[in-house]
Amino acid sequence: MAANQFEFEDVKRRMHQAVSVFKDELAGLRTGRASVTLLDPITVEAYGQRLPMNQVATVSVPEARLLSVQVWDRGMVHAVDKAIREANLGLNPIVEGATMRIPIPELNAERRKELIKVAHKYAEAARVAVRHVRRDGLDHLKRAAKDGMSEDEESKIADRVQKLTDETIVEIDKALAVKEQDIARV
Repeated sequence: MAANQFEFEDVKRRMHQAVSVFKDELAGLRTGRASVTLLDPITVEAYGQRLPMNQVATVSVPEARLLSVQVWDRGMVHAVDKAIREANLGLNPIVEGATMRIPIPELNAERRKELIKVAHKYAEAARVAVRHVRRDGLDHLKRAAKDGMSEDEESKIADRVQKLTDETIVEIDKALAVKEQDIARV
């Protein structure tokens, strides 16, 4: 970075990354409807290491309340079954050869409230991450101003950073609202 330069695009990229991580976390929350992303956080003990589910099996959704897992190596079926059961997602696979059927149980009211609390926790963590990016960006901006940037330019860029922060937090809030409706609707 040059003496009086400010990397606005870097701030923007980092804020969008925080939103992307948040949306991935939301996708992993079970809403009572089958989704291939439901098993994404699960890792399987395979070949002496822990591998993500998508590296040992294909996950599909044949019905709205059913997941199908096709394990590529028959010798890994037991390890995949064990990983799913130990993930504490409330899922119980039915093993049929190298394929597993996983019925998605109905959500009760207590579990819905729990999921909404978790979603809010993820949203707050994302908002905090965005604010940290804003703070870092403004710190860089102050250093650039000391190195010769005009006060007008500093003020304009600070306003852009704040506007981007506000827009990003609105995006997080909208994604949270959609997920809350999704959890409540099922």
